[in-house]
Amino acid sequence: MAADQRGKAETLALRRRLIGSSCRLFFPEDPVKITRGQGQYMYDEQGAEYLDCINNVAHVGHCHPVVVQAAHEQNRVLNTNSRYLHDNIVNYARRLAETLPEQLCVFYFLNSGSEANDLALRLARQYTGHQDVVVLDHAYHGHLSSLIDISPYKFRNLEGQKEWVHVVCTARVGSRHIRGAGGIFVADEIQVGFGRVGKHFWAFQLQGENFVPDIVTMGKPIGNGHPLACVATTQAVARAFEATGVEYFNTFGGSPVSCAVGLAVLEVLEKEQLQAHAAHVGSFLMELLRQQKAKHPIIGDVRGIGLFIGVDLIKDEATRKPATEEADYLVSRYFFLEKGAFWSRKYFAEPRANWEGASLLLPPGLTGCSIWAATGGGSGGRAGQAVHESGSVGLHPAPDSKDLEVKAETVPGL
Repeated sequence: MAADQRGKAETLALRRRLIGSSCRLFFPEDPVKITRGQGQYMYDEQGAEYLDCINNVAHVGHCHPVVVQAAHEQNRVLNTNSRYLHDNIVNYARRLAETLPEQLCVFYFLNSGSEANDLALRLARQYTGHQDVVVLDHAYHGHLSSLIDISPYKFRNLEGQKEWVHVVCTARVGSRHIRGAGGIFVADEIQVGFGRVGKHFWAFQLQGENFVPDIVTMGKPIGNGHPLACVATTQAVARAFEATGVEYFNTFGGSPVSCAVGLAVLEVLEKEQLQAHAAHVGSFLMELLRQQKAKHPIIGDVRGIGLFIGVDLIKDEATRKPATEEADYLVSRYFFLEKGAFWSRKYFAEPRANWEGASLLLPPGLTGCSIWAATGGGSGGRAGQAVHESGSVGLHPAPDSKDLEVKAETVPGL
């Protein structure tokens, strides 16, 4: 197979000719051609090894053998739509239910986080009879038109804010206020779920032991790279949706292969104790970052929990003006460490910017470790009827690498 691969220049030329230019590459000045991944590492066409510090999808590591085997074995037997009776979809729904409050007991399976958030909007609007949506500032919910309308990150550069969209600057919009106004609470766990916050399996659990959202959406890490997503809700919300008389059908959502993959991801998370690992590695990383903050005035703040951590880069401590140019510089290059445990290993930085900051890279040995600045105290989030993304302040490494706790102290400069 390797002998049949195109050269990097040819692949790039074909992409520029055939793929829409709005589908942007990382590092557009010198794109990286990745041909293989394993665990927390990715490899280019020359065999060079990269520590993947971007990925918030390969939650248990690239090509985890348990996940790969589950998909392969089910693919050999059957893969079809979910309108046929099959054990996998009910086994997976039951397994997910074990991780959630008992009120969240009805599941819909889809293919992406965007589909999940779109369905959450439909469920919420049908149940409440309201159209208005409360969203967090800088939020991004997905690429569907319905979600761009409620994503300040997107609509500010397009048609602007709709009159029924209400933007708040803090995640502390309590469920009591939302429900008191006749709304329901949607917890978007698409980035922060499945143990990433360490202390809990779901980030909404950070709001207190008794807090239960009305809808939970899941995506990204749920399938470790396989296109899989889910919406969990209450019987009351599901019944209101059913009362429309319109069937909900998703061709590929909840297929036997997708559910086999989802079950395998949950198995790995449990057997390898990755939630506890996220808490341990996250605490270790936070301490390293705080040490750097004490040395470097450009670091305005370090905050987060588990492996969802944010770092602000600022020009001035008094005004907290974002150090956007400096952040752009950091993410426009590769990082090479000259000595220590990470000799000659390259690191990915995530070239994402917004109006208040930009992504930057730190090089701990994690599977996917992107940090973007939500400077001046702002933080990104998502919202459906009122989506709360707990701890949405920036760093989303996958919690499967064992490198950081073992090797980080040997990295020069950390």
